[in-house]
Amino acid sequence: MVHVVCRVAAAWVVPPALSAQEVIELPTEDRRIDADFEEVYRVGSVTGDAWEQFGNVRALGFDGMGRLYVYDNQAARITVVGPGGEYLRAFGRSGEGPGEFRSADGLAVMRDGRVVIGDLGHRAYQIFDANGDFERLVRMAPEPGDVRLTALLADPGGEAVFTLVGARNLQVGMATIGRTTPHTTRPLERLILTGDVAVKDTVAEGWLPPGGDRSGLPFGGQVNFGIPPRRVFGPHVLAGVLPDGDVAFSDSSAYAIRIVRPGEGIGRILKRPFRPIPVTNRVIEAETERRVKEMEARGVPRFVINGVASPPESPRESVVGYMDLVGVFDEVSIVRSLGARWNGEIWVQRHGEEPGDDDGPIDVLTKEGGYVGTYPAGAIGMPAAFGPAGLMAFIEPDEMDVKMVVVRRLGPRGRQ
Repeated sequence: MVHVVCRVAAAWVVPPALSAQEVIELPTEDRRIDADFEEVYRVGSVTGDAWEQFGNVRALGFDGMGRLYVYDNQAARITVVGPGGEYLRAFGRSGEGPGEFRSADGLAVMRDGRVVIGDLGHRAYQIFDANGDFERLVRMAPEPGDVRLTALLADPGGEAVFTLVGARNLQVGMATIGRTTPHTTRPLERLILTGDVAVKDTVAEGWLPPGGDRSGLPFGGQVNFGIPPRRVFGPHVLAGVLPDGDVAFSDSSAYAIRIVRPGEGIGRILKRPFRPIPVTNRVIEAETERRVKEMEARGVPRFVINGVASPPESPRESVVGYMDLVGVFDEVSIVRSLGARWNGEIWVQRHGEEPGDDDGPIDVLTKEGGYVGTYPAGAIGMPAAFGPAGLMAFIEPDEMDVKMVVVRRLGPRGRQ
């Protein structure tokens, strides 16, 4: 039995003082943008030079000079690649001391080449200077409930990072303070890193869909009042940081991209008049089959709890068990990925032809409410990192299914 969890009408929390945002309705029909990209270089190969034999490419980021920073969490190393694909330097290693990684994840690269990486083992954000030398630790602020490390987004001002509480967790640690009340939102937070301890500023309160009893969920049920995992087809919480420090933010199943300014709140909402697909039994069955086929191809994961391996399951048992545990949303969320280019464009990826397909068309918008056009599904994926002058970096598998990094540049239209 797969449980369907219904949503409420409200798609986000709006403070009373900010209830009069400008709402811009974008066109219904797609205007096609032809894919005009050139490959600049690719790195990461088991047959390449030693420096590019990555164990697991976890995160990417560009600095203002177009240098790419590749975080390999298996090797606990950050490799810096020049604009032509040449090796420049590497820094970071496993260890207990400052500048060494204990349980690091979440990479943010500043425009000037400084690097911030979250380290749950140190309970701190580690900052490295533009030469890759360790600069200082900024302690994570004490917080109730489990400590959760999510992806970090660099603030263009260089003194802060953004994080999405309720997005996919990179690392989860034990609580420092017990939480006594459940979460009611999935916030977008700005972490100011100028002092010895990170200072949190809540930029937006993302919508947390209601649900039933979540006590059976590990690391996020109502027992410890963590934020439960996203339901199948449920809304993602997504963000992209714009060059002026504003943030494009999505948290609902509808197509509604909010433009948020730290300290001021929501100023504008960009909408396209697409209606989410209702989730029927047929939709659930099709998604179950899709997931079963994927798991058959890659194998059923095994979990070890208290030193005991979980008993083997068939792909179908594993998929049905997971979907029954987390629940299924009552409609198919439209927005699947979101990013922001250095020139201020907002890229919004929708679902594809099938409800479970995350690799649909990509809309290009401006925060002022302009609709530039749409890249058709399959023309280009959502980059793992955007850079200056039209640079984009992607994490892609090679012919041996090993992760490699491909850097492309937009054609003349996108280089401004």
